[in-house]
Amino acid sequence: MPNYTIIAGVNGVGKSSLTGVLKAERNDLGFIIDVDRIAVENKCSPIDAGKIALKRISEYLSKGVSFSQETTLSGQRTQRTVKLAKGKGYTVRLFYIGLNTADECHKRIQNRVEKGGHYVDTKDVERRHGKRFDDLKKILPYCDEVSFFDNENGFIEVGEYRNGEVISKGGYIPLWLSELLRSADR
Repeated sequence: MPNYTIIAGVNGVGKSSLTGVLKAERNDLGFIIDVDRIAVENKCSPIDAGKIALKRISEYLSKGVSFSQETTLSGQRTQRTVKLAKGKGYTVRLFYIGLNTADECHKRIQNRVEKGGHYVDTKDVERRHGKRFDDLKKILPYCDEVSFFDNENGFIEVGEYRNGEVISKGGYIPLWLSELLRSADR
């Protein structure tokens, strides 16, 4: 059975860093779709890189091969891809990364830009941060495995989604996970 692995969170939370950690620990991620890397390799705009990524996703789904994708979960594309993947017999795994504030995301993006990385508009980060749990809840029911990671000081697994419920894991519950747990009750 092929895997569709989603590495998700608001801009600046550390999706690419977690992807690197997962690549070192696992051998079941399949092809990794990284829009930022596609843009650099093809010397194209983020919009064109996104189009290339969509073509690759379509190709992988049609061939039934495993693949991984980094995403903020904003928009409808990931939700459509999850539904398609489930319909084709994929195991859907989600690794979600959180930070407590949009301000922390901004700081990390600024740090990335200073090192030559890409910028994300502050308004986009604020918007995505404000609706992050709504976006997350749209795909949770389709996921076979979900792990939640806090990245305040390195990746710490702090929760999982099991039997339709977000459950904390370990003794540490960051503010963002507390907010998610409260919003899941509504």
